[in-house]
Parts: sequence; structure tokens; C-alpha cells
Amino acid sequence: MKRERGRRGRKRVCSFCVDKATSIDYKETSKLRKYVTERGKILPRRISGNCAHHQRMLTTAIKRSRNIALLPFSTEA
Repeated sequence: MKRERGRRGRKRVCSFCVDKATSIDYKETSKLRKYVTERGKILPRRISGNCAHHQRMLTTAIKRSRNIALLPFSTEA
């Protein structure tokens, strides 16, 4: 008896590659908020669907916007 392991969903496509973005601006908080959870954590690649190159750029952009208080580090609970 063969047992099915896990469920593989459809691979998500990097939204930045589709838009042919060369850089990710840290001042565009509306775009960055899509990749941050409500607890303030950055979504991983396997969930967001970004490629490795754009995930690194996204991480630095989120960290920069946190440092100048455009995005919160965490939510007040």
C-alpha cells in the first residue's frame, strides 16, 4: 500500500519577475506589507513565491523601511 505524502500545490511565480522589477523600493510600504505577516515577520520564499534574488532584495527593503519607521517591527499585542 502506497501512502501519499503531503500535498504539492502549484508553484507560485515571482511577482517581481513578472513585472520585470530591477529594484524594490523601501518607500513603497503598500507593496512591502503584502510580504509581512500580521505579527511583523517576513514571509518565506516558499509561501510568497519570490525567486531568491528578489527575496533578498525584498528582505533588505523591509529592513530598511523598518529602520526609518515606515513599517513596524512587530505589532502591539
